[in-house]
Amino acid sequence: MTAGTPAAGVARTRLNVSDYRDLVCRALAEDLEGGDVTTVATVPDDLRARGQIRAKQPCVLAGLDVALEVFRQLDPEVVVREARRADGDSCTRGEVVAILEGRAAALLGGERTALNVLQHLSGIATGARRYVEAAANRTIILDTRKTTPTLRALEKYAVRAGGGANHRYGLGHGVLIKDNHIRMAGSLTEAVRRARAALRQHALVANAGHLANRVEVEVQSLAEVDEALAAEADIILLDNLSLADVAEAISRCRGRVETEISGGVTLDHIPDLAALGPTYISVGALTHSAPAADLSFDVTPLR
Repeated sequence: MTAGTPAAGVARTRLNVSDYRDLVCRALAEDLEGGDVTTVATVPDDLRARGQIRAKQPCVLAGLDVALEVFRQLDPEVVVREARRADGDSCTRGEVVAILEGRAAALLGGERTALNVLQHLSGIATGARRYVEAAANRTIILDTRKTTPTLRALEKYAVRAGGGANHRYGLGHGVLIKDNHIRMAGSLTEAVRRARAALRQHALVANAGHLANRVEVEVQSLAEVDEALAAEADIILLDNLSLADVAEAISRCRGRVETEISGGVTLDHIPDLAALGPTYISVGALTHSAPAADLSFDVTPLR
């Protein structure tokens, strides 16, 4: 895998409708409990309208199909007249992303749910793109499992839309030995030995891309780097090490194993960390702290 290329993990390149159909249904039920009383009171049921999704700030788009599914569940006859941008595209401030037409009541009733999804996922994609650009093709930017419960498929998809790559989708998609595992096993060396033996004996890891049948181990000191190398780990995760120790660790690992930097990584750190030559840098903030992108939905009647 070359730097800057998305990891071939369990996550698909695109979303399937099955990834979000039920989620959209539940979100609409939450927002429309008791009905849309304002629209019922003020808008004729047979009125048709045109809606424009517009970017109100520069952003990277993600989640457009999910947003459109919101309107289709309220009105199966909603049509997209123009889709001017697709997920992964950069949008400028004021740019119209898509134009759709349907029953006015459906467009009004789905507005907030559609924007909530689109703004959240576009915010993740926008942040991911900033990290990828800061890395300047010198390393691969990965996400983590620090996702909103039940939204992991969508949030990891948004990371890909921004040009990042996915780490493990879940606990069944790769061996990653962390400090708690080491304590339970008695030592780092013993944890790696047990993991390697289990992988040989059983097909534990399926659809894990670059992590399939490989043992990754988290280390927190240069001594543990040496122990992980001696134990023949496949990937060494450098967790919360100083910049100097990271540089030394990567030097010791170069040509022997892949390396990943994690822990407290911010956008400002990326150029310096990427310059050290790690295989990966993983960033929990891509998903757990992404601010929503600002998009709007303007509806006008069709007469």
